[in-house]
Amino acid sequence: MRAAVLHEIGQDKLEVLDDVEAVGFGPGRARIRVRATGLCHSDLSAMGGVLPQPAPFVPGHEGAGEVLDVGEGVSHVKPGDRVVVCWLPACGVCPACKRGQTQLCLAGFMNAGTPNFRRPGGDLFGFAGTGTFAEEVVVDAGCAVPIPDDVPFDIAALIGCGVTTGLGAALNTADVEAGSSVAVIGCGGVGISAIQGARLKGAAEIVAVDPVGSRRESALRFGATRAVSPDELADAKQQVTAGEGFDYVFEVVGRSATARTAYDTTRRGGTLVVVGAGAMDDYLQLNMFELFFDEKRILPSMYGGGDVLRSYERTIALWRAGRVDLDGLITHRVPLSEINEALDQMRTGTALRTCIEI
Repeated sequence: MRAAVLHEIGQDKLEVLDDVEAVGFGPGRARIRVRATGLCHSDLSAMGGVLPQPAPFVPGHEGAGEVLDVGEGVSHVKPGDRVVVCWLPACGVCPACKRGQTQLCLAGFMNAGTPNFRRPGGDLFGFAGTGTFAEEVVVDAGCAVPIPDDVPFDIAALIGCGVTTGLGAALNTADVEAGSSVAVIGCGGVGISAIQGARLKGAAEIVAVDPVGSRRESALRFGATRAVSPDELADAKQQVTAGEGFDYVFEVVGRSATARTAYDTTRRGGTLVVVGAGAMDDYLQLNMFELFFDEKRILPSMYGGGDVLRSYERTIALWRAGRVDLDGLITHRVPLSEINEALDQMRTGTALRTCIEI
């Protein structure tokens, strides 16, 4: 089958090969024919070494498709079912799952070190234990989450990561209060989803912050009340909050520099939500006095900060009701053969979300 492969960490181009085989099928597993996958910035981060990922590997973790086969013991899906790929399945029995924090389950990470693919030259890994830049993928059955027939594959793919992460950061982690002021730093697909979540919760002011003009324009269409460049953020803070700072600030970049800016932009007693996935050697520095004196809440948000399956269901319900715009998030649709052009669009910020049609 065809799959896009990164041979070494640090390379910026993928090679689309046709001699790749999905491996690992057996009891408790599912084989999925991938129909659509979103290009998420986390894929770029893994390719560049920001996120830990063994190579060579097939990127992609935001996918949807049809079940081709299931192994022994799998009963919740069957061949022909439409599914979204959940890159972080919950085991249901670990302490985090028993507490209801299924987004913190580590079971999915246990599979990340096992090769998902093979080609004549050797084994290949799948990013985050999946690897959806391929025509087929074999995953733990918990990764195959059934979706209704009326949800298109491209929409379902977005729900598999970016939309769930962004909406959940506002709805679950922050639980934004109606009438509050919000700033979102980083307005790609995840940031736009956070903006939509803040709008759903009734935020009075939502300031979108991004260096790319087209993304700022998009943020306004999705519910931001104003959109500014990073250099204009201080003025926006003064104009919207009289200099006090925002009630909620979402950092959706994954860098200590922007997290520090987000902290400084949050009012005393306000809430900073860290959504961006950053590097292990990138440290955020806060002094102990400001940490105590300002009483700002710092809330990391992993995969939307809530039960993932419930978040999928909620997002589909909101999409059906016209309360969130998922179709508008997909600004580019390209075949797998044009994956490198799509990567360049992501790097330059000219695409909110690119759907790879496989």
